[in-house]
Amino acid sequence: MQIHSNILSLRKTEEKDLEFVLAAERSEDNRPFIGQWTADQHLAALDDAGMLHLIIETDTGELAGYMIVTGLDNPNLSVCIQRIVIERKGRGYGKEMLPLLISWLFRSTPVHRLWLDVREHNVRARHLYETVGFVYEGTLRDCVMTENGFESEHILSILRPEYEAGR
Repeated sequence: MQIHSNILSLRKTEEKDLEFVLAAERSEDNRPFIGQWTADQHLAALDDAGMLHLIIETDTGELAGYMIVTGLDNPNLSVCIQRIVIERKGRGYGKEMLPLLISWLFRSTPVHRLWLDVREHNVRARHLYETVGFVYEGTLRDCVMTENGFESEHILSILRPEYEAGR
């Protein structure tokens, strides 16, 4: 698996990376926007053939974040970008990395529908997703219980024909 640009690369997460993954997931900047997994859940994902657990690394080898893709074995060819966590924010890493992943998934897998969800209040992330071609499908109202009450999530997707038309 080779996914890289001039400044970033994506590689499979290794067990030694899990300390970084857990710290990034639990940081004050990320916790309000993503679900929380245990170390065991992340460890199980490393060996799951239907998932990709990826580390985002800079060209200097610094860990910048991680991603989880699920549904690679989905018979309906519907794959989910379940988690995108950027620990080193404000450097354009999400904007650089997301098109690389989308391109790799459509070129290297039979995926027909690539989808994700984003918390309603995460306007910055939704804007990025729409900028790279994701289309708003709807809202799952009050579907996530947090320490502050219930939150809604927006569902966005991009279909293979849309991706191919936009290349």
